Amino acid sequence: MTTEPLQPSQAPHDPYAHVDRQALARDLDALRAEAERDVGPEDVAHLRKLERWGSACTAAGYATAWIAPNVVSAALLSTGSMARWTIVAHHTMHKALDRVDGVADEHTSRGFAKGKRRMLDWFDWLLPEAWDYEHNVLHHFRTSEMADPDLVEQNTAGLRESSVAMALKYAAVGFYALTWKWSYYAPNTFQILRRAQLRRASSAPPPSDPSTADARGPGSYLSAFNPLSSEGRLFLRTCILPYASLRFAAIPAAFGVLGASAAVNVLANSLAAEAMTNVHTFVVIATNHAGDDLYRFESQGRGRGEYYLRQILSSVNFRTGGDLNDFLHGFLNYQIEHHLYPDLPPRQYQKLAPKVKAVCEKHGIPYVQESVFKRVGQLVGIIVGKRTMKRPQA
Repeated sequence: MTTEPLQPSQAPHDPYAHVDRQALARDLDALRAEAERDVGPEDVAHLRKLERWGSACTAAGYATAWIAPNVVSAALLSTGSMARWTIVAHHTMHKALDRVDGVADEHTSRGFAKGKRRMLDWFDWLLPEAWDYEHNVLHHFRTSEMADPDLVEQNTAGLRESSVAMALKYAAVGFYALTWKWSYYAPNTFQILRRAQLRRASSAPPPSDPSTADARGPGSYLSAFNPLSSEGRLFLRTCILPYASLRFAAIPAAFGVLGASAAVNVLANSLAAEAMTNVHTFVVIATNHAGDDLYRFESQGRGRGEYYLRQILSSVNFRTGGDLNDFLHGFLNYQIEHHLYPDLPPRQYQKLAPKVKAVCEKHGIPYVQESVFKRVGQLVGIIVGKRTMKRPQA
């Protein structure tokens, strides 16, 4: 989080000029301090319980996947993959349990998915260290700014402004929803990390805004899929081939001891699960900061209070409450609280939500919360160009 001195927004037409940034910071800092004092073994037990739920889904999915292609097995495998990313990897890599004494190293950001533990902790299309930089650094510290690599409205500008038929735009949304972990997230995070690595290794002077350069630097997005280039081969070798070989070759082949049809059935259910988990995570992730009732910003904010205000104005919560409901949302239904306090465990977001909402009401700040299905409509509207995000200067 920025440590620059507190100061009011300098936007010439600031719609939230009435908000006392320093008072807002004090109120939200007080909630954070309260939550930090409460973090302890109960949070570890809670996160581990959610991890077991996800692992149980995966185990039950494979235990039945060999019988025949079916929706239940595919859905179980899909849910297990979703939980591993959005709940376990997400919170652990954000240091959710780092402050708790006695936590195993692999359950902290220091050891989770590091080196050989990638196979055990979070084996997916995404390279863990690439997602860590793209998400935990750029997205969280520059939310809904031009330097945010996940700014949907900017990322889809070409489609939004295209003159192609609206039906084709909707078809493009469907394609990305079905494939986005390997067609968007894996190459995007990989290329952003590589730009940062090459920038740091270069003797050339750093750009005026390095984070923007990392998020939207030179190089074609499709170049990651070019096997004729060194970068393309590295991407295929580190992201695509390891996961695809295990999920769609080695694991189905292992079921061959039950017969060729068992292996084919596991492959069919694995492919269906991949499509389902892509759609599931697209619905609960891409919707977090997209809508005509949320803000985007053309420049970087200054000060702790401004940082807090921007996180609230550019984030949306879904229906919250109850571990099962929250589990199925990947705990991404607490997006406002998560963006205010990204390094807290999920149990704390459940406790913080009503308190944060009360602070927003006190300061006259909108606390946007709707059904995830309504937010999908907002997201699609942004992607195809039927909706536009708010700007503070408007």
